[in-house]
Amino acid sequence: MRLRAIAASIALLIPTSHAHAQTSPEPFYKGKTIQLYIGYTVGGAYDVYARLVARYLGRHLPGRPDVIPVNMPGAGSVRLASWLANAAPKDGTAIGAVGTGVAFDPLFTSGDSQYDSTKINWLGSANNEVSICAAWHTSGVNSIEDLKAREMTVGGTGPSTDTEHYPKLMNALLGTKYRVISGYPGGNEINLAMEREEVAGRCGWAWSSVAPTKPDWLKDGKIKILVQLALKKHADLPNVPLALDLAKTPEQQRIMRVVLARQSMGRPFLAPPGLPAERVALLRRAFMATLRDPDFLAAAEKARLEVDPVSGEDVQQLVTEAYETPQDLLKQIQTMLR
Repeated sequence: MRLRAIAASIALLIPTSHAHAQTSPEPFYKGKTIQLYIGYTVGGAYDVYARLVARYLGRHLPGRPDVIPVNMPGAGSVRLASWLANAAPKDGTAIGAVGTGVAFDPLFTSGDSQYDSTKINWLGSANNEVSICAAWHTSGVNSIEDLKAREMTVGGTGPSTDTEHYPKLMNALLGTKYRVISGYPGGNEINLAMEREEVAGRCGWAWSSVAPTKPDWLKDGKIKILVQLALKKHADLPNVPLALDLAKTPEQQRIMRVVLARQSMGRPFLAPPGLPAERVALLRRAFMATLRDPDFLAAAEKARLEVDPVSGEDVQQLVTEAYETPQDLLKQIQTMLR
């Protein structure tokens, strides 16, 4: 009787232990390394934001993986987006940080992009961005009105980037005379080109990058801020005109709103398409937890980085809505941004 009682007790324990094993699997990321690829060169604002995220992201994922930043610059980070979509591991061990305009490249360009932005898994954005256009102090350009009267060269980092889209948009809608010199690998290189006076300014430059990285330029009057590009003004720039307010017709405003919607995803992070849904959800939760982490926020404040996170779900919705833009309006925009 005693042996039978022991056997019965063991039998009762076996399914309980098995069920527990099924509901508590070993975390996927335990013992693994995540590569966080950065679509720009070292030292620029995208790089600084991404490296800071990489430092704290692992602590918010079950298994606490190491997160290693890796730079993969090229074509304004379109190269990275294409690689993530087509060649990267589809298991959540490869993620990326790309430029604001990357999600919209297939929409606004020729349509030959090597990725589908609506199928990419957007993890979130580190901030809701305001960009500016600035002129070097020796350029002789001090206002938008000056830009309508004389040509000004600006550096560009790729055909899908803010640095090239925004000056072309203003040329088409506001009558400015920007001339884009393309081919710079990143914002740092454009800044050096301004100092060498190879170009006279920079457009599509995130204010969250200008303020922390070039406070001396602002203090010493090295650059003149001409206009801000966003759906609303930044609190730091109350007296700088908003491009949207300079549009003269409802049609011009409509076009600007479509193009400037990307500012809501100022520092986007992404994962390849085809990931298991539960892993995407895990990465999105970890991303938002990272951007609320007190240690992360303290480090961001020390580096003078703006943090205004946008969730992966909201970024995904923004991209989906952008791709529902009517075709007639898209054709107008594509013509302007060529």
